[in-house]
Amino acid sequence: MAIALGIETSCDETAAAVVSSSGEVLSDVVHSQIALHAPFGGVVPEIAARDHALSLRPVVERALRDAKLGLQDVDGIAVTNRPGLAGALLVGLVFAKGVAWARSRPIVGVDHLVAHLLAVFLRREGASAAPLYPFVGLLVSGGHTAIYRVGGPLHSQIQELGATRDDAAGEAFDKVAKMLGLGYPGGPLVDRLAQTGDPSQAGIDLPSAMNERANLEMSFSGLKSAMARHVEQRGVPTGSALNHLCAAFQLNIVSTLVKKTIRASEDEGIPRIVIGGGVAANAGLRAHMREAAAKRGIEVYIPPLASCTDNAAMIAYAGALRLERGERDDLSLAPATKTALLRVTRKGGGKRS
Repeated sequence: MAIALGIETSCDETAAAVVSSSGEVLSDVVHSQIALHAPFGGVVPEIAARDHALSLRPVVERALRDAKLGLQDVDGIAVTNRPGLAGALLVGLVFAKGVAWARSRPIVGVDHLVAHLLAVFLRREGASAAPLYPFVGLLVSGGHTAIYRVGGPLHSQIQELGATRDDAAGEAFDKVAKMLGLGYPGGPLVDRLAQTGDPSQAGIDLPSAMNERANLEMSFSGLKSAMARHVEQRGVPTGSALNHLCAAFQLNIVSTLVKKTIRASEDEGIPRIVIGGGVAANAGLRAHMREAAAKRGIEVYIPPLASCTDNAAMIAYAGALRLERGERDDLSLAPATKTALLRVTRKGGGKRS
């Protein structure tokens, strides 16, 4: 068994955790930057990088203290090196390299998307039994929305089956929330209002986000545009009307995600679905996926909320698996803004060959 100190700075969360290759979470510390970015309605890369630089050392020190371990007790340092904001990633990488060099600890880079897909294996409070491989993974967040066949923890064992052609689902949530004056981050706010809304009372005809297409591709930009036109023509609704509009918007996204993921499960002959990423915390998505899957005899695995949003425990776990396999990176490890996972869905509109 290997134990890793994980460091995560890919976007606007400064996080550190200590996790074993068996998935046991010994500590998990997250410093959020929401208050810094809220006035701008979204993440400002330069502000994110600067706050990572200020916050990372105390966050790492607390993670080690909570785990009751020192750097000499961990088998290596795991750090997110892709995908993410270049400046933010660089802060984490430079820190991780410094610690690894100074304490003669090995270092391993971790792909943030792979970590999200493996977060279901974290053994923390509220976690249920982990799935068997293979499973169909729906990764849905502010920057990524894709469906994968996950045959194991290696990059070569993870295959994209379909993805969004344009906006990620979480991005659509945040942009629509901004249109409606709900604040940042918008996804949880839309979800909360949608729970008491009635989609049939929204008075809006929304596009289907490629819901009827036979393939596993998705598109959310048209949905976002339709919402923008509705608000421009009728203004921002208030009271129950706002709840109804949020419910209609959310149902449109959730229906597409559920239908495509269920189709992938049936096409692959894999009766196990895992949901990961920040939007996996959405109550509507959780409920609709479980309901649709139960009708077809498909098992659904959704991590606790702490494992859905960006965290270092998933980075530490993925890194601990690499360390246990004897894998190592050197100090030339560099940041990258794109995932190492092969993308098969082409961005943009138009016919596919």
